[in-house]
Amino acid sequence: MNLDIDFLDETQEMTDESIGQMEELLNFAQQKLQMTEPCELSVTFVNNDRIQEINREYRGKDKPTDVISFALEELGEGEIQITGGNMPRVLGDIIISTDKAREQAVDYGHSVDRELGFLAVHGFLHLLGYDHETEAEEKEMFDLQRRILDEYGLGR
Repeated sequence: MNLDIDFLDETQEMTDESIGQMEELLNFAQQKLQMTEPCELSVTFVNNDRIQEINREYRGKDKPTDVISFALEELGEGEIQITGGNMPRVLGDIIISTDKAREQAVDYGHSVDRELGFLAVHGFLHLLGYDHETEAEEKEMFDLQRRILDEYGLGR
């Protein structure tokens, strides 16, 4: 595996099995995207209160959301990219609300594991520069995440 994932469960709700499945899914997504270089990222599980704080502070939206991604490869003004040697590609951070995942699993009529997988892949694609600001971008990103989830076995 070329993907090193640091998991942090602030909720103390995630099982080893769920985290293991998410690790397998994200590695599967990396393979499907034909990414061969070593990469690092983090996935943090939080509750609705915490993700609302993060959403308010970093996005100016004072409400809970399901997933937020912080891509480290998106350089700000005056920043330079550090590369070289045997350094892995550091993709960034994915933050997932387990409260929202449970709510949305009920709303969409599928398992919590499927919803957590969807949110993880969605966040992963954001770290890689995919977005859904336009109709064309949304179609590309959502088609890709649906194919990854279906092929992995977490389809709807």
